[in-house]
Amino acid sequence: MKRTQKLAILGLGHVGSAVLTQAVALHIAPEIVCIDVKDGVAHGEALDMMHALSTDLYPGMHVSSGTWEDLADADVIICAAGPSILPGVSHERLSLARENTKVLREIMSEVVKYTKDAIFIMITNPLDVTTFVSATEFGYPKGHLFGTGTTLETMRFKYIVGKHYHVNPASVQGYMLGEHGNSAFPAWSALTIGGVPFKDLDEFYEHDGALDKAAVAEEVVQTAYDVLESKGWTNTGIAVGACRLARAVLNDEKLVTPVSVPFTGEYGLTDVALSLPSVIGKNGVERRIPLHLTDEEIELLKKSAASVQDVLRQGGIIK
Repeated sequence: MKRTQKLAILGLGHVGSAVLTQAVALHIAPEIVCIDVKDGVAHGEALDMMHALSTDLYPGMHVSSGTWEDLADADVIICAAGPSILPGVSHERLSLARENTKVLREIMSEVVKYTKDAIFIMITNPLDVTTFVSATEFGYPKGHLFGTGTTLETMRFKYIVGKHYHVNPASVQGYMLGEHGNSAFPAWSALTIGGVPFKDLDEFYEHDGALDKAAVAEEVVQTAYDVLESKGWTNTGIAVGACRLARAVLNDEKLVTPVSVPFTGEYGLTDVALSLPSVIGKNGVERRIPLHLTDEEIELLKKSAASVQDVLRQGGIIK
């Protein structure tokens, strides 16, 4: 008899609690375990959610708090542990590197005591730094550990483009690539709507004047800080993005979406984790899609890599 699928959530702060809410609402897995280093936090979140599960909206679901040992039979782990950027503080995600690298090393040291089989989805910022450290220092199987990367930027990009062309954002096929952060960039050469390439969109779709590519790229990055300064944190979008990835793993969907994993020579890059479109299935990142980017886009990708590598070097992670 096949056992119940199990999702583990590490860190139940603003982001982790939003992941829990979305995971339950979307019926991601019948069993969800919450783990947090702060006494009572995971227990309180799990208990609060179990009260909600008393209705008939969520048949067969169970949420509990647990410890590291509960990771042994987890199918997917979503990690949202560690401090986040605060309003009024530096808007540079990479400024978190020193503190959260230490946090993630402590977490991974515990995780690998109990599993290297679970697919591990990283949310903790600076995303590409924490992903690189966790994926390369603890013997986790290739592709089994990856970061949400530019998943959220891509969602924002599709929203902005869809709004401009008066179409459902879900109908926009396009990606933000590179760093999860300030150097992320749109891959305009890969953008289509309903099979229509970017250069022909004005011909086929209603639009509000010419689309300013530079302004859109800037808006995608800036909108994160608009949310942060307005409500004090960002959590809903990334929670939905992470749960979408978890569902792709649990259902072996072969979903194509950009996520962050260490590069192994794509575009001549190594010693860095960045986002490229990837095939997501039961084995995590099952294949990377190195798009035929334009020369300009490749240069933007290399600038993004340099931005992340600077922090990796400053932290003594790479030479």
